[in-house]
Amino acid sequence: METYGKILLIAMPAFLMLVLLEKLYGWYKKNDTVPTNDMLSSMGSGITNVTKDVLGLSLAIISYDWIVNHVALTHINAGWLTFLIAFIALDFSGYWVHRINHEYNIFWNNHVIHHSSEEFNLACALRQSISSFVRIFTVFLLPAAFLGVPTEVIAVVAPIHLFAQFWYHTQHIKRMSFLEYIIVTPAHHRVHHAINPIYLDKNYGQIFIFWDKLFGTFQEELEEVPQVYGVTSQVRTWNPIKINFMHLWFLTKDAWRADKWEDKFKIWFMPLGWRPLDVAEKFPVKKTEDVYQIEKYNPYLSPKLHLWTVFQFMMLVFYVFYMFGNIATIGSPGIFIYGAFIFLTVYAYTELMDKNPKSWIWESIKSIAGIAILISTGDWFGLNTFIPFGSILIMTILILSPLVVIWFCRTEVLSIEAEKRLVRIS
Repeated sequence: METYGKILLIAMPAFLMLVLLEKLYGWYKKNDTVPTNDMLSSMGSGITNVTKDVLGLSLAIISYDWIVNHVALTHINAGWLTFLIAFIALDFSGYWVHRINHEYNIFWNNHVIHHSSEEFNLACALRQSISSFVRIFTVFLLPAAFLGVPTEVIAVVAPIHLFAQFWYHTQHIKRMSFLEYIIVTPAHHRVHHAINPIYLDKNYGQIFIFWDKLFGTFQEELEEVPQVYGVTSQVRTWNPIKINFMHLWFLTKDAWRADKWEDKFKIWFMPLGWRPLDVAEKFPVKKTEDVYQIEKYNPYLSPKLHLWTVFQFMMLVFYVFYMFGNIATIGSPGIFIYGAFIFLTVYAYTELMDKNPKSWIWESIKSIAGIAILISTGDWFGLNTFIPFGSILIMTILILSPLVVIWFCRTEVLSIEAEKRLVRIS
């Protein structure tokens, strides 16, 4: 937990800087592919994901350590060849887990957040799941386990393999010559994120593209078919916590509504999109038919409201960096209370970005929780040791925040439906 937190203290600033550089480059080239709302939602999603991982809120069905200790045919030392084998094994595992996430109803819930952005940029790479509490990827590491690749090697290679998937989420890098035949490039991954019929469910590779060519899931980027990004049933929210559980809720409702007990169980393990016939007839779902007619989700935020959401995000970044840098000092159960506060912060500011007229309620819950922490402990998890009067500053912000959000709700925030009615009238 503490080690991973320290790694993130280095990785997170690098990712944030690269996202901002991509936005600046887009401005310079007059092709901004990183809208502010989308960026704030994506980075909020990334923060919930790493917070969940740091807190250890997931369970592997079978640990790699158990596999290597029980099925290894041999044991090898940790040399450069061992790291190479581990990297390839992780990529093989990643390909199949990625493919399964796309192909089966129950597993799509773990991955829909990553595809929910209707943009394609570095920020959307940070849209990662908080709903995958059970991990199955270790099952696909059997080749490495048979060869006796040590657990320590996998532990080192896994973060490198994960972070190496960040850079190719961009529209600014075109074809990359001979590398297109070896590794996953931005052109390959743009295809993967597109919802054009010809591109759907293609290019599952994470680092190496040859898995897709080997298993028949490769599709080249076509100049005559410009990509449209997102998911076929638009999520229409900036709230990443809601997005994480949307598909699960959808499946739960379908299972409840199904007449046959067989269908109530079957729906979870059928190919993505399968629904019981009786449910599909009674409760049809609208899906995108013409991808070029999609109206992107982007409620208008005034400059003041934009500035406020940016400020809220900056406070979130401060909270997260302080938590990751002081995990050992904060200890348990404090670290879990802190984590819950971070989730509340993300939920509150993205509800306001959605122009939810009741977003002030979530902001109030967040502030009450934070004030309760300050009153009960007399400090913000030891912040006064590093910043004199730091707790007083946070207390002031927590008191003022709900008042500011209430003001926005009274003066600017309308429901999306009301906004559309005004547009039609005008």
